[in-house]
Amino acid sequence: MSELYDKTYNPDVLSCLANLSNDEVFTPPEVANQMLDMLPKEIWSDPHATFLDPACKSGVFLREIAKRLIKGLEKEFPDLDERLEHIFKKQLYGVAITELTSLLSRRSVYCSKYPNSKYSVVKFDTAEGNIRFKRYEHSWVNGKCKYCGASEKEYERENGLESYAYELIHLDDPKEMLPMKFDVIIGNPPYQLSDGGNNASAIPIYQKFVQQAKKLKPRYLAMITPSRWFSGGRGLDTYRQEMLADRRLKKLVDFEDAGECFPGVDMSGGVSYFLWARDYEGKCNVVNKHNDTEVSANRFLDKYDILVRDNESVAIVDKVVALANGSFISSTVSSQKPFGLRTFAKPTGRGDLVLKWRDGKGPIERKDITAGQDMIDKYKVIVSRVVYEHAGGTDAQGLRRVLSVLDTLSPKEVCTETYIVVRSFNTKAEAINCRNYLALKLPRFLIAQVANAQMVNKKSFQFVPDVDFTKSWRESDLYEKYGLSQEEREYVESSIKEMPMSDSDD
Repeated sequence: MSELYDKTYNPDVLSCLANLSNDEVFTPPEVANQMLDMLPKEIWSDPHATFLDPACKSGVFLREIAKRLIKGLEKEFPDLDERLEHIFKKQLYGVAITELTSLLSRRSVYCSKYPNSKYSVVKFDTAEGNIRFKRYEHSWVNGKCKYCGASEKEYERENGLESYAYELIHLDDPKEMLPMKFDVIIGNPPYQLSDGGNNASAIPIYQKFVQQAKKLKPRYLAMITPSRWFSGGRGLDTYRQEMLADRRLKKLVDFEDAGECFPGVDMSGGVSYFLWARDYEGKCNVVNKHNDTEVSANRFLDKYDILVRDNESVAIVDKVVALANGSFISSTVSSQKPFGLRTFAKPTGRGDLVLKWRDGKGPIERKDITAGQDMIDKYKVIVSRVVYEHAGGTDAQGLRRVLSVLDTLSPKEVCTETYIVVRSFNTKAEAINCRNYLALKLPRFLIAQVANAQMVNKKSFQFVPDVDFTKSWRESDLYEKYGLSQEEREYVESSIKEMPMSDSDD
């Protein structure tokens, strides 16, 4: 039976599963092993170490852990059958996210989806072994689950269908799930659930897995999640504050392009995995991975209220912030709906105002404007809310444009929530100068440090200085004003695309 485990192991199967484009993304074996490499080597020869994957999908984490323990415990248990019996029954535990993934995980780990059968690498007394699946139901309050925020309309289902009420995050005390101590909790949790809003609106849930796992007080916690929490995301403000301030966060490996981690998966803002160590206190080793290159730096993460993800950008942001004297454009940027008009609002064909919407411009009546009345009769600088790269990535040359649309509106011109107003002015010249200032590379470089997902909002401008717009600005003026070194200037130039200026005589 011990030979069956070796013969059944086939990494290609799980590599194929990892290519599935799904919100519940399967972890490639090589990524699982990169995460396991963050753990201390001596743990693989510790017969008392216990491991939990609280969000089993393919079983890849438990399978790769088993391979390491089989080798590391060879001296402790020379007999292979005895070694396997000990590892699978006393060290490895999992909680599957669905009934299907429970079968898949058991098949990957035990070589049988029913570990009490004769085909299992070790024989358990039960059909689930140490990889459990228990169907949970959502707890509905006013149409939402009080634990995960899922929509009752979307997920109130008959018993034959998955509820997606994941066990770990539907417990007040996660110790109810498995009342034992775990040395390592590791996994790739589900990322989001529909909250029943418009346009397939979804709420993130991965942070809840991290927070619940910490309550179990493992020695080590490692999870891979979207990187959107670095600067944005619904319901992630508290989580971001907790993570940035947590000195036990020992390592953070960040992929700006999620496709470099999950082949074939397009995920705005990228993905990252981290190592949290209960007994560690200090700086976090931040590793940026992009196009097969790595840039590493040890730093505290809570200098700002968002994480500046790019290690090479931190010094530039620091210099600009220090010399901006607390004056930033974010203070003048409008709300999401600058004039109260939704994305689907259209010109009415009559009225003294002109509406800029996604398909052009047309007349609209002043009475239809429910917000921003003080800006209507001024010149306005607008940007589109969707970043140019959409998924936060770069082009083939590694350059970003960041802003999709950068334009000015004349008095009596308004716009839908497709755009936000950066600032309004009494004169056309000031508006043109502001528009051209934002077209320069340094301001867009600073926006990119915050707008690393799909959307640009008020917060995206928190590092962009509010300067004197009665004058025009050149790139060299800004580099000189904020004391950027030649190397830093070249880094900005090599990161951001050129963007055309506006002719002030238009």
